[in-house]
Amino acid sequence: MRIIRFRDPQGRIRYGEPAGEGRARVLAGEAPWALEPTGEEAEVARVLAPLAPVNIFGIGLNYRDHAAETGMPAPENPVLFMKPTTTVIGPGDAILLPAACEHGPEVDYEVELAVVIGRAARDVPAERALEHVLGYTVANDVSARRWQKHGGAGQWVRGKSFDTFCPLGPVLVTADELGDPQRLRLRTVRNGETLQDGSTADMIFGVRELVAFLSRDTTLLPGTVILTGTPAGVGFTRTPPIFLAPGDEITVEVEGIGALSNPVVAAGGG
Repeated sequence: MRIIRFRDPQGRIRYGEPAGEGRARVLAGEAPWALEPTGEEAEVARVLAPLAPVNIFGIGLNYRDHAAETGMPAPENPVLFMKPTTTVIGPGDAILLPAACEHGPEVDYEVELAVVIGRAARDVPAERALEHVLGYTVANDVSARRWQKHGGAGQWVRGKSFDTFCPLGPVLVTADELGDPQRLRLRTVRNGETLQDGSTADMIFGVRELVAFLSRDTTLLPGTVILTGTPAGVGFTRTPPIFLAPGDEITVEVEGIGALSNPVVAAGGG
């Protein structure tokens, strides 16, 4: 099933299955892991992020080609950080370049496969981990590199945590429909130019391993989102570097899910 979260013309936030031409088949329920068809159709005024996450875990350096382009060795365990839920935006919402980035361009893009937990998971073995996955969506793990590397006293969270730094969407595809999460192509396109083009087959730690690792002595609640890392081609590794600028249109895409596009503006709309 392909699930969208949307606002209807009356301002109500609803879930549904895309029905084409700005309409959706309405699904009843308060959360994407507990939805039932209603037989009703509704007009879609605006597509939102496909869920409001309860927690967001991020994984760094999880693609072999990306670790290589940064000059870092492949990690022995997943590199973990978190993003606040206030970073989440949906399709078409603007990515804001923070005023705190006063030392010059530094805001980078990262296409990622996002895992959505649908059943609470704690101490789950890898061989059963996918039983707890509701589905998948597309994420852009937007990152302010100076704040990530130098402005957070060695911790990554600050550079990952500014408002609008976690676009999600455009749909949530259930696990049964998407199939094998380790055989998907990912791309980033900025203003028509392809900057990232990789495959989830290059992950160092696959989805099964990540769910098992994160759930050890830790409860992953339904609605938890796991950002699984990004392939090579990020902006800060390029010569010269490529960072997001006002007026850019950045699109991240995962095979079998779709494309998520967001404009880029300076904080305050400048």
